[in-house]
Amino acid sequence: MLQAYFARGMTDTAVFELFVRKLPPGRNFLVAAGLEQALDFVEGLRFGEEELGWIRDCGLFRPDFAERLAALRFTGDIHAMPEGTVLFPNEPLLRVTAPMPQAQLLETRLLNLVHFQTLVASKAVRCRLAAGGRGLIDFGLRRSHGAEAGLLAARASYLAGFDGSSTALAAPRFGIPVFGTMAHSFVQAHDSEAAAFEAFASVFPDNAVLLVDTYDTVEGVRRAATAGRSFRIKGVRLDSGDLLALSKQARHILDGAGLRDAIIFASGNLDEDRVAELIAAGAPIDSFGVGTSLVTSADQPYLDAVYKLQEYAGRARRKRSAGKATWPGRKQVFRHYAADGRFARDVVTLESDARTGEPLLVPVVQNGRRLASPSLASIRERTLSQLERLPAALRGLQAAAPGYAVEISPALEALAAEVDRATA
Repeated sequence: MLQAYFARGMTDTAVFELFVRKLPPGRNFLVAAGLEQALDFVEGLRFGEEELGWIRDCGLFRPDFAERLAALRFTGDIHAMPEGTVLFPNEPLLRVTAPMPQAQLLETRLLNLVHFQTLVASKAVRCRLAAGGRGLIDFGLRRSHGAEAGLLAARASYLAGFDGSSTALAAPRFGIPVFGTMAHSFVQAHDSEAAAFEAFASVFPDNAVLLVDTYDTVEGVRRAATAGRSFRIKGVRLDSGDLLALSKQARHILDGAGLRDAIIFASGNLDEDRVAELIAAGAPIDSFGVGTSLVTSADQPYLDAVYKLQEYAGRARRKRSAGKATWPGRKQVFRHYAADGRFARDVVTLESDARTGEPLLVPVVQNGRRLASPSLASIRERTLSQLERLPAALRGLQAAAPGYAVEISPALEALAAEVDRATA
């Protein structure tokens, strides 16, 4: 497409918007994430010599195309919802305004980055709501779909309210607290479970969390309690079995040994529903490690996220495909609040349509220059603040009926009708 745009001189200003068509089943909202990595990509957009060499030699493109790409940089504007913003279907969470070749080229990578982190953050928020004030650790790197996905999942889950990650690179890369325990192999490599616990606790005297289910879980807890008399241990980890019954037995054993401050950490195929069940049943679990279900968003592994042309060369554009129609023009989303400060309704309208309410899309890139780069800590604070303002019906793990109100303005409907008439 880029070669065709260049060949036809189609380099006028285009406006693309990235949005999600509909919520996955059972979900009430999404959380915007991935913007920082998307802007990193935009800021560094350029073709390297190796890439240009392939373009010149592959036989697919005209001889002058590589030279056009060699000079390509992003010079346009981007508006976006700040990361951590709660959003709903048909609300643009990112808008790109730039010469057509630049705007078009961004499509796949922007979707790749924003879709994935929004997906994981939206899953992580459900775990946060289920867990209440109890600890949550991302445990998913080894089951992630690649190293980049695992690292970005650590970031997305942290900004959504997780307390940290077992992905060590998340600490130097993003400043995320990292946590770890021990593997079954460490226990098996020693001649006895007791020897393994003593060895681990002696190396980590202030934060040893002992994995107690390699052989017999209850006996493992007792051996951990014995180790806790000689070494200071932080707690025990349960990774299998009946977590409700085992956590109660573990709490009784630890308390009886005078280790009332020792935590119980649970992992093993957990998700938000299982966390909610355990807490509702009274499990004395202090913290949960959520892995596979988080980093793959196992129950809903994708969002219907798209990046669509809304305006070109000063004219509004619209796709009319059945089930995939878009609203044309440059848009803004205005959020309205109830008297108690909670979200009441959103209005999607044209950028030029002056409205009351809080505008959710803000400028983040102007003339190719990035305007700001908020800290991950401030993004996390924004997410948690947004969760506090959710209506009670949206905080549950089941789909609310009715869902949140997202209104399409009369001005936007009128423009869509006008575009339809012009392209009939």
